[in-house]
Amino acid sequence: MRYYIADLHFFHEALNRKMDCRGFANVEEMNEYMIQKWNGKVRRNDDVVVLGDLSWGKAKETNEVLKRLNGKLYLIQGNHDRFVSGRKALLDRFEWIKPYEELYDNTRKVILCHYPIVCYNGQYRLDKDGKPRTYMLYGHVHDTRDQRLVECFQEITRSSVIMDAQGVEQHIPCNMINCFCGYSDYEPLTLDEWIECDRKRRACPSEPKAGPASFPGCLAED
Repeated sequence: MRYYIADLHFFHEALNRKMDCRGFANVEEMNEYMIQKWNGKVRRNDDVVVLGDLSWGKAKETNEVLKRLNGKLYLIQGNHDRFVSGRKALLDRFEWIKPYEELYDNTRKVILCHYPIVCYNGQYRLDKDGKPRTYMLYGHVHDTRDQRLVECFQEITRSSVIMDAQGVEQHIPCNMINCFCGYSDYEPLTLDEWIECDRKRRACPSEPKAGPASFPGCLAED
């Protein structure tokens, strides 16, 4: 089984107080909860692709977390993954570390990047039933104003009509999914689970939480 998740930010205490407003008592409680959610889903031989910002911690403390996580790990490096450059980083825990990758998941192409790519490779490809053949999975923007802007772009794109090669009108496909850990209660999900999670979230947007994390004016941290 292959799972995906983004922006866990182990050891990032500030996310309890701003942007995400995660609400844990401290960073230790947050780390333990995320490890519990991960290992409750992922088995030893499962694959987990982390779409960036796995850890804000230093190499030594991040290594202790890596030793406890189940599965074979793959990292799309994010802007906050500073532990990767640490001399004592446990880099052999990862099958690979890349800034970008394209994989296949049950015949569907998956574009992987920490940052949202609005015009991604394979965007227009559909199968014989008109279903998407390509998905763009990303992170970075958490649940901020930047994510609302990406959603607006998708809505505009999907409502736009073009002529296909046969001269038939069709709406432009746009299948971008933010794999932000907060959307899945910190649990890695399969591609199909993320597709359903994204569908439900858009259909029934939650009420804004107290604090700046949910307010559209909050920007993702650089």
